[in-house]
Amino acid sequence: MGVYERIVILTGAGLSAESGLSTFRDKDGIWAKHRIEDVATPEAFARDPESVLEFYNNRRRSNAGVKANAAHDALARLEKEHPGEVLTVTQNIDPLHEMAGTCRLIHMHGEILKALCMHCGAKEPWEEDLTTELVCQICNKSGGMRPDVVWFGEMPYRMEEIYHALGACDLFMSIGTSGTVYPAAGFVQEARGAGAHTVELNLEPSHGASMFAEAVHGPATEVVPAYVEKLLRN
Repeated sequence: MGVYERIVILTGAGLSAESGLSTFRDKDGIWAKHRIEDVATPEAFARDPESVLEFYNNRRRSNAGVKANAAHDALARLEKEHPGEVLTVTQNIDPLHEMAGTCRLIHMHGEILKALCMHCGAKEPWEEDLTTELVCQICNKSGGMRPDVVWFGEMPYRMEEIYHALGACDLFMSIGTSGTVYPAAGFVQEARGAGAHTVELNLEPSHGASMFAEAVHGPATEVVPAYVEKLLRN
């Protein structure tokens, strides 16, 4: 294992599963119980905003009391102790990376604890339920307050910044992600094209497992701290 100067880490729902948060694509995951078209698209919000807001209100409530686990803690430690650059890009909308102490972080799919006004684009921290009656504090219009979460059919956040980092990294780590949702599923190819060493840390092989130069499979709370320890020893 070499000494790496620029590390990019991609994390997915599998990282937070051991903190008690549901994953999406497992047989008993969120998308097994809800149709994406009903709760996670702009069209669904336009058609039935109350149902969409209630879905996310329930998800926000499910975040209450959850704590970062050993895998989140290990990644925060890597950022703090590694002599080079470490950027974490997460598909997760929970606040567990921040709870663990990660600072260089991109929430490419948004954050459940923020609200977004569809009228003016204003964002603000939000921990209460969202309703269609709420009035935006910036533009004073009602009916447009939604979770600051990227829905299917919308562009993930800060993609230019992410691709720039992938094109410059020498180590790319993918942790707890199914490898089925683009654009994130294509990040390994971007990193490989830049000459980076690529590693998958996952409970089981992802759909894109063959794209990685190295793979370690097992619970995130075991394999992530062990891999971080190895990196820091070098």
